[in-house]
Amino acid sequence: MFQERYGPWVVIVGGSEGVGASFARKLAKRGLNLVLIARKPGPLADLAAELRDQSQVDVRTASIDVTAPDLLEQIQRLTDGLDVGLLIYNAGSVAPQPFFDSPLDAALHTLRLNSIGQVTLCHHFGRRLRERGRGGIILVGSLAGCAGGAPTAVYCGVKAFTQRFGEALWAALKPCGVDVLALVIGTTRTPFMERAGLALDHPDMQAADPDDIAQLGLDELANGPVRVPAHLEETFQALNSMPRATAAEFMTRGAEALQK
Repeated sequence: MFQERYGPWVVIVGGSEGVGASFARKLAKRGLNLVLIARKPGPLADLAAELRDQSQVDVRTASIDVTAPDLLEQIQRLTDGLDVGLLIYNAGSVAPQPFFDSPLDAALHTLRLNSIGQVTLCHHFGRRLRERGRGGIILVGSLAGCAGGAPTAVYCGVKAFTQRFGEALWAALKPCGVDVLALVIGTTRTPFMERAGLALDHPDMQAADPDDIAQLGLDELANGPVRVPAHLEETFQALNSMPRATAAEFMTRGAEALQK
């Protein structure tokens, strides 16, 4: 059933490590072929070799910078002719970047990586899925999108966009038989977050396991438009119901705590 609805091919953007790699392993076990896209060729090659060794699926990889102006052309060359039933957009910068103390280019890069690349690929594959009459899209978002925090102003903004964009895509594509899920996650024990130096063992914000996040996404794909891990549900609801000044102060304190 899952393979029929979301196969035979899955495109995972940000698919070389962390949550993206967890999605890839779980989908390979279900017999779906994979197109893995990430910036670093080394981790991509290592994961592809592992998946080919442990499953019978076809795995294709491409080292692509999703902020590149020719992103769509590169993706078209890579996937035209493939029957893609599922798009997972897991790319996104999380490194804290104080807006006024960072170069403008850093903010614009975050915007291109998280929002413009996402819109580009959802437009391309979403139209194909609509015509196909089945399939799905998973957009990996963040609790940061529930309120603006001073140390992560642009990141909070783009993750708010992911959630609202996911809701809109769900409303547009659900009548066509296509599932859309905005997966709102919190701190997760991934190589990227470790390299960013975030406090993954903070007593008030324990990091989730990437495998648990990927499993939640696959389990809840048909139950969009938004799903949150159980341990974050109370915080998610509280942030969305707080006065906005209170929510912004709360998010700012949380972002500052993760950098210590």
